[in-house]
Amino acid sequence: MKPYLKIISLLVLPLAFFSCRDKIEETYTVNEPVYMTYDELRNSFKVAGGQDIVQPGKIYFKDNYIFVNEYQKGIHIVDNTDPESPQVIKFIEIPGNVDIAIRESILYADSFIDLLAIDISDMNNIREVKRIQGVFQYMIPACEDGIVENVDESRGVIVGYKATERTVSLDNIGDRYREFPIWRNELVFMAALSADGAGSKNGGTGTGGSMARFTVYDSFLYTVDTYNLRLFDISTSADPVLKSEMYVGWNIETIFPYDQKLFLGSTTGMYIYSLADPANPAYISMFRHASSCDPVVVQGDYAYVTLRAGNLCGDNVSQLDVIDISDIQTPYLIKEYPMEEPYGLGIDGELLFVCDGDAGLKIYNANDPMVIDQNKIAEYGNINAFDVIPLGEVLILIGTDGLYQYDYSDPENIHALSVIPINDLQHVFE
Repeated sequence: MKPYLKIISLLVLPLAFFSCRDKIEETYTVNEPVYMTYDELRNSFKVAGGQDIVQPGKIYFKDNYIFVNEYQKGIHIVDNTDPESPQVIKFIEIPGNVDIAIRESILYADSFIDLLAIDISDMNNIREVKRIQGVFQYMIPACEDGIVENVDESRGVIVGYKATERTVSLDNIGDRYREFPIWRNELVFMAALSADGAGSKNGGTGTGGSMARFTVYDSFLYTVDTYNLRLFDISTSADPVLKSEMYVGWNIETIFPYDQKLFLGSTTGMYIYSLADPANPAYISMFRHASSCDPVVVQGDYAYVTLRAGNLCGDNVSQLDVIDISDIQTPYLIKEYPMEEPYGLGIDGELLFVCDGDAGLKIYNANDPMVIDQNKIAEYGNINAFDVIPLGEVLILIGTDGLYQYDYSDPENIHALSVIPINDLQHVFE
């Protein structure tokens, strides 16, 4: 059972125990946090040789290297000089890492509440060159079952839980509501929503996937969390400086830069901000959609958004939306297409790549946005697909079962180039 379903069942099932008895007994799981101290966190940076990818997260590409997040563990570096024979060459150990961005030879990565700047100019001498402490939200990870108690941020960051069972005897329903600490699960809900969570093609930077929460534009690193956009001045790449922080919306999940604008995907819609002045993003407009998880990519006059149901994001909608942004002040929906469980997506010219979870990768000719479903070019239904990066001729795809690459230089003859298999099929992309 998925963690969030177990949490919901914990909130709902105890209602069945109501009766006319004077005493009510309930047993539930209590999760005591296991901490890594702040000193341990800030001395944890290590570089090792290539390792197996076990729980892949987000991906990034720059200078013939693919960077693959190992969820909350660190970053794998893949030498992709030959896409038909990629080699995992390094692993950077970064506890709490989820997101990646690169400018010049500096890689930016989150480490729980810290931002790291890492020099990757020499792959044989990868170094942490700066750490900004305490700049990100404190994260309370989702637990397998039960509730989280006794969170103490002063003890460090949470790296796991010690689960125990507790039985309480209550005299009446009123006592039940006073004693049973259901409200604490809100912490878990917010952590799960935040864990989910755009490409950049500027000079000196690499390219990220549509699920990214970090992106680089001009001389700034932009990062989003549930509500806020943070701007780091990276005019000196190795010396990032937090410049500002601003509220940008509700349940922000992803960030995608395009045409001097930021397109922010949230569980309730797509927010658009102007980067005419990169140091001062300015709100332009918002397109609202059904409550659902929501990455977005943009090309020309259209934004493409996937909505995914069956998760904490809300509604029962799983579809691809095409939004007309020709008038950036008033974006509007022109077409929607049903999907199974869509995650990330990518657009390159007329080709639209959609990751449809366990339904695989779907590739369309999107030249006419009104008939995309009638122009499917290829489909790979035997893989799990989470996110993609199209690079002109080669598509990089990450899923829970592998890191795949496809040659799409000839749309009539798209074919697989390579795969680095992943044996642990745990879904970290819920």
